Amino acid sequence: EVQLVESGGGLVQAGGSLRLSCAASGFTFDDYAIGWFRQAPGKEREGVSCINMSDGSTNYVDSPKGRFTISSDNAKNTVYLQMNSLKPEDTAVYYCAAKLYSCILLAGMFGYWGQGTQVTVSS
Repeated sequence: EVQLVESGGGLVQAGGSLRLSCAASGFTFDDYAIGWFRQAPGKEREGVSCINMSDGSTNYVDSPKGRFTISSDNAKNTVYLQMNSLKPEDTAVYYCAAKLYSCILLAGMFGYWGQGTQVTVSS
């Protein structure tokens, strides 16, 4: 059974940092791409970043680029999202998701999802 479990969310002041973790199990990690998405109240779920587990290549959407860094520990089947210089507009529920092979930051392309972790950035 495929499982994705996020952790690391919380309440932080603007300018602060958080590191989210996504622990994956139930599939061959190297065959997949792991993406981070977020959904703010009243808004659509949007892609944030993605990492291709086979070669470590990454991509990001424009808004958090330079502030967020995605990385992985293949030995632990875990993907991280380091978020620095957080802004109130980063407030959302953050989800990790998995799809086969390539990173395409479209939610509909991802078949497996975690339960989400809340990130709240106060001004």
